[in-house]
Amino acid sequence: MQTMLITGASSGIGLATARRFADAGWFVYAGVRSPDEMTVSLPTLTFLPLDVTDETSVKAAVRQIEQEVDHLDVVFCNAGHGLLRALGQATSYEIKQLFETNVFGVIRTIEACLPLLKQAPDGSHLLATSSVSGLVGQPMNELYCASKFAIEGLFESLATYYKPYFNIDVTLIEPAAVETNFTATVLDQLERTGGLHEDDFKPIITAYLQTYRTRHADRQSAEALAEVIFEVVHRDERPLRIRTTEADEHFVAHKTHHDPSGLEGIAKIRRLTLNLD
Repeated sequence: MQTMLITGASSGIGLATARRFADAGWFVYAGVRSPDEMTVSLPTLTFLPLDVTDETSVKAAVRQIEQEVDHLDVVFCNAGHGLLRALGQATSYEIKQLFETNVFGVIRTIEACLPLLKQAPDGSHLLATSSVSGLVGQPMNELYCASKFAIEGLFESLATYYKPYFNIDVTLIEPAAVETNFTATVLDQLERTGGLHEDDFKPIITAYLQTYRTRHADRQSAEALAEVIFEVVHRDERPLRIRTTEADEHFVAHKTHHDPSGLEGIAKIRRLTLNLD
């Protein structure tokens, strides 16, 4: 039976993806902070305690998996945190929490899971939820974009050698607006922390929120995105990057139109730095 680990699986993209793979017969470990609160029940879906901001928690979760299976075919680093604040508005605590989840949480997960990914008999697949914000900087999102740019750089670098040396494919999932609690949580956080401050940034964030609601009036469902992920995992040739709607593709086209999948660039870097064809 094929096995996978998904972080940030309590709702939204993570939960939808866990259900999609479990329905297809995969054995899915779904990492959540409070497993006892999960009401979804499927024969091959296991919720286990996993907080990506806590190294001890990550290692304990992977030890539990290792006691039950000898490899992981797929690891999906999905846990993420949003922040709609300008640099100069956000507190040091908010910035640290953002990077603890979006960057260091991904790094901790990969470090802990790499031995099990290497043991997959037919090769394995490492994925992460990035964003169009990992490709295109946007106003009032500079800190969030910075965290996703970091993951883009991490995965692009891993892709140069994980496949030829360890038979591990590497893919970044790059959606824009998804119909989940993520956006609502970010906006709720904005209100809980003082709302729109009466400062020089107020007209900028006001304009951004107005255009955001217009541009993303029809958001992609978590289930539709899970279907994209399921299809990508089952491809013979897996992309480094994939946008999940035509609108997302259009938004980043000035960055990606020469190499939409990212595979051409990775092949070039492999040739230049590792002498690999």
